[in-house]
Amino acid sequence: MKTDLKPLTDYLVGIGVDDIEHTDKSYLAHLIAVCRGLDRWGCEEHVCLAGLFHSIYGTELFQGFTLPFEKRDEVRKLIGERAEHLAWINCVLDRTVFDNSHTQTEGPWQMRNRLNGEPIVMDETEFNELSVMHLWDWLEQVERWNNWDYRRAGYRALAERLGGFYLEQYDAVFAREPKPAAT
Repeated sequence: MKTDLKPLTDYLVGIGVDDIEHTDKSYLAHLIAVCRGLDRWGCEEHVCLAGLFHSIYGTELFQGFTLPFEKRDEVRKLIGERAEHLAWINCVLDRTVFDNSHTQTEGPWQMRNRLNGEPIVMDETEFNELSVMHLWDWLEQVERWNNWDYRRAGYRALAERLGGFYLEQYDAVFAREPKPAAT
């Protein structure tokens, strides 16, 4: 990745994300891990930067930190319009609609903004970028959080839709799921 992350992480520290706990590590550490993991997966730079800010405005599940939407222009200047838009979608996305979209074979993909009910329409490229970012975000934290059943069918369908490498990554992480104790 070409972008120097220091100014971006300095911004995140400046707004207080390093003081927030997130799945047994700091929220900042999680954001950095998502960004770096996407880079290791060979994602384009804007997807990695979106990963660094993937939940900055809060999500359906994570409300531990929510940057007001009035700061979107500020974030756009930091990471670019495409990355910020992808991060914003991830934040406002209705997860049930997203989980049900993985069987769709051609676009456009229509998601739902969980805050106002408005449609979010994506082409295949943007939907795939969101899907990869969303999958890595979950795989990065599921083992620490030990919440293996959260949206399991949706994440499995997502991994199967992406296929190949991404399904292998999903299977590798879920192979480490603790087995229930024998009774």
